[in-house]
Amino acid sequence: MGESLTGRPHLKATILDEIVAETRLEVAERRARTPQAKVERQAQAAPSPRDFKAALQRPELAVIAEMKAKSPSAGQLVEAGYRPSTIAETYAQAGAAALSVLTQHSRFGGAPEHLALARQAVRIPVLRKDFVTDPYQVFEARAYGADAVLLIVAALEEGLLRELLALVHRLGMTGLVEIHTTRELDIAIGVGADVIGINHRNLKTLTVDTGLTARLRPRVPSGTVLVAESGIRDAGDARRMRAVGADAVLVGEALMRAADPRTLIREMTRVERE
Repeated sequence: MGESLTGRPHLKATILDEIVAETRLEVAERRARTPQAKVERQAQAAPSPRDFKAALQRPELAVIAEMKAKSPSAGQLVEAGYRPSTIAETYAQAGAAALSVLTQHSRFGGAPEHLALARQAVRIPVLRKDFVTDPYQVFEARAYGADAVLLIVAALEEGLLRELLALVHRLGMTGLVEIHTTRELDIAIGVGADVIGINHRNLKTLTVDTGLTARLRPRVPSGTVLVAESGIRDAGDARRMRAVGADAVLVGEALMRAADPRTLIREMTRVERE
């Protein structure tokens, strides 16, 4: 039995392992071009972070609207002319509470520069969504204007998760800590996560279970902001997530494929707190 690319033992590399390995190569290339010391200085000089957590605490359901050119599960979502600033404006004008910007390149067609383009176009907070395993990526996120950073429990050892979350907070950002299992939820709670995302998609197999939020919600501490992620296609799905206690939904593929994403966002944000 060998070790996975996330440092955990297994027999065969999963999709998550492959993406993490590819992301580490991308980070190494960027670090070679821009040393961490320079990125840290850029992070300190960046505009003050917007409050991502507060943006999700509203009477109606908060929608985190996600932009990405492609994904491993959905394939190519934008054939040509992927414009983060234009998409960001569309989402914000429709009432999205925050944006999620994919910055991983090999599987999602993203780049850190997309954060700056999106943030400059809107006044709502922007989340860096990537496979973060290195402090460099956190400093980089802040340097490009991110207000929040996704941290995936399945991709991180507990000690590193704690270290990265502390760095996110030190830079004034919010950490959205993503989980998929009861064990991962316990780890997220243990490291002090106050914004937790329940990803219905198993990142190792890409299968989706939209009943996961309902099953795990009772274990989430009071006062924690809860985000339901993946498999949310319409207002009916959003209503079901709200009914079982989600404060927000993160919606990506449905918006990128929608003929009219503005209407979809507006329909979801009309879902009131139960």
